Amino acid sequence: MTESATSARQLPRGRHGLPREQVVASQRERILIAMAEAMVENGYVGTSVAAILKRAGVSRETFYEQFRSKEACFEAAYEQAVQNLLGRIADASGDSDDPAPIAPKPEPDRMARMDRIFAAYLQHLADDPASARLFLVEVYAVGSAALTRRAQLQELFVGLIADVLGARTDEQRFACQTLAAAISAMVTGRIAADDLDGLLALRVPLLDLVRRGGALFGDALLSST
Repeated sequence: MTESATSARQLPRGRHGLPREQVVASQRERILIAMAEAMVENGYVGTSVAAILKRAGVSRETFYEQFRSKEACFEAAYEQAVQNLLGRIADASGDSDDPAPIAPKPEPDRMARMDRIFAAYLQHLADDPASARLFLVEVYAVGSAALTRRAQLQELFVGLIADVLGARTDEQRFACQTLAAAISAMVTGRIAADDLDGLLALRVPLLDLVRRGGALFGDALLSST
């Protein structure tokens, strides 16, 4: 969700003859973007449906045709933001189209892949801070269902880290969970403070931490210890 709500797939004025499906998709996208943008200014609790409608340029009837409530709208915006993030990380890590590897990659290749993942993750948050704030900060104000989904997202990130670093034991998996939790806390703080430079600056020290940790995180890094 990098476009603004007012510029995202604006429909022609008047009679345009577009398919109903295209009209609905355009309206939905504008509403989801407007939700994220409005929360930057007022937070989830302070964002009214009326504020979302004004930014999206849609009617109240249109909103409730697609979402039963503000919370349902948030959940949809959250899912879209998560899928965009996961897609960017998958592209950077080579998981999207690569066939299964014939043999484990050597440690330098693993570190290069980890670097690409960190870079893609941090750059994506910096490129779309409104969506980043939505699923990192405002999610805490929504409710238990949203927090459960956030925990599931973090476990996906843990799994990716564990796979890249070759975590085999419970202790290594726990170290990967600890790393993911630390990353989450640090990026959340920087997004909340609108510190995008500080956000991007995390890449180098995070990679150095993984390198220095060696086999703490996984067997793929045994050669570095």
